[in-house]
Amino acid sequence: MPLALPALGVTLLLCALLSALAYYRQVLTWDGSVAAFAVGLVIGVLGDVTWLLLLLFFLLSSFVATRYKFALKEALGAQEGRRGERRSSNVLANGIAPVAVAAIAFLSVGRLHELSGLLYVSVLAVAGADTLASEIGVLSPNAYLISNRRKVPPGTDGAVSLLGQACAFTASVYTALIGWFVLGVLAPIAGNPATIPSGSFLILIPAAVGFIGCQIDSLLGATLERRGIIGKRTVNLVSTSLGGVLAFGILYAVGAL
Repeated sequence: MPLALPALGVTLLLCALLSALAYYRQVLTWDGSVAAFAVGLVIGVLGDVTWLLLLLFFLLSSFVATRYKFALKEALGAQEGRRGERRSSNVLANGIAPVAVAAIAFLSVGRLHELSGLLYVSVLAVAGADTLASEIGVLSPNAYLISNRRKVPPGTDGAVSLLGQACAFTASVYTALIGWFVLGVLAPIAGNPATIPSGSFLILIPAAVGFIGCQIDSLLGATLERRGIIGKRTVNLVSTSLGGVLAFGILYAVGAL
């Protein structure tokens, strides 16, 4: 169903403010801000404003994680960009999977549409878990390759640490909880259909998928990325996409679909 003009206006305004603020605060480069505007607009139109709010939450949490002890990351040479800013390639690597889920939600009917919020939150949970694990886990002095447990310098492709794993788990859980609140509780209050059933054990799916997807990201980094077969952005795209596929598979396996 097309967005009503007032809702479309709110979506455009939020996307414009979000991308402009991200550029002003040096969270995104100019091309990253344009990409963020496009991703947000598509998600807001195909999903609804509450889906856009979750995207905003992901960006804010990523900003906080990026700026956490930034001077130390800069000294270690482990920062993203010059000041932690993300380019359009970063935005699209983490944004294509949410856009795809929003398109599925827009085109689907019945049970798949009713549970589409779980798929959406799952891919955001993977992206959030990976971001938090990377940005904070890099501060751990004890990092190991996930593929063979060999100790490596922090920030090495495919490296994991106890701190990073704790961050990945935390991000997965709080993304699932915020997603449940926004899409399961807040959405009906705002006049939009709930796409996450309230009071259901199914909310555990994005929490689990977020953490598992982060491990997939690390495994791809330790194998294919380290060998130069694929790049970091492709790793992000594949892991978030697989998170959506995994969430769909779990929903099907438990008989929810």
